[in-house]
Amino acid sequence: MNTQTLEQMKQLRLHGMIRAFSSSLSPQSVDYTNDELIAYLIQSEWDDRQNRKVERLTKTARFRYSAVMENIDYTHDRNIDRNQIQRFATCDFITQKDNILITGSTGAGKSYMASAIGHQACSLGFKTLYFNTSKLFTMLKTSKADGSYLKQVNKIEKQDLLILDDFGLKGLDNINRHSLMEIIEDRHGKKSTIIASQLPVEAWHEIIGEQTIADAILDRLVHTAHRIDIKGESMRKKLKNK
Repeated sequence: MNTQTLEQMKQLRLHGMIRAFSSSLSPQSVDYTNDELIAYLIQSEWDDRQNRKVERLTKTARFRYSAVMENIDYTHDRNIDRNQIQRFATCDFITQKDNILITGSTGAGKSYMASAIGHQACSLGFKTLYFNTSKLFTMLKTSKADGSYLKQVNKIEKQDLLILDDFGLKGLDNINRHSLMEIIEDRHGKKSTIIASQLPVEAWHEIIGEQTIADAILDRLVHTAHRIDIKGESMRKKLKNK
């Protein structure tokens, strides 16, 4: 009877339930009542599906760093508000369609922080994509050549959270400028975006170029944005010294 039940669970792809039921058959297992056993099996299947969903979302996001919120450095000279970051951990900013702009010098920990927030978003079930901005624009240019541009832009638009890292390392040409405008316009008021940059937000206008488009992009980004300006010496230098 138990063998048949396990086989049926396998065919139904109830992987969490299989492990829980097999465990319940062990002589060392808890002596469950009927209702307790049903609750145990269902909870195990629920947990298994949630864990696989988080793994799938995290893999799809393609993060640069395996980062967690708990490891963010709140040293007093870094100008990071612990309460603000902990509020981001709830991901309410995503449900409210807000943006986050993270600025700071090279090695300050911008990418790590952005990735940590992204990992947290995945753990709460939000679809997330991480991009190095330069590589994103290269990919979009290539997609225009092979005809997959609209598919790529639509995929980006559907993400609950988009992370653009290393923004502003070089000025945007006309093609990249219009691609960025399209992405930001599609997401404005609908989805959340995190941008990490070495340059202060005040310098982004020059990086984007073409005043009219720059004004339109920044108006959509900054208006609903939480700002983080990380100070202090390079975290890479700190780690090396340690």
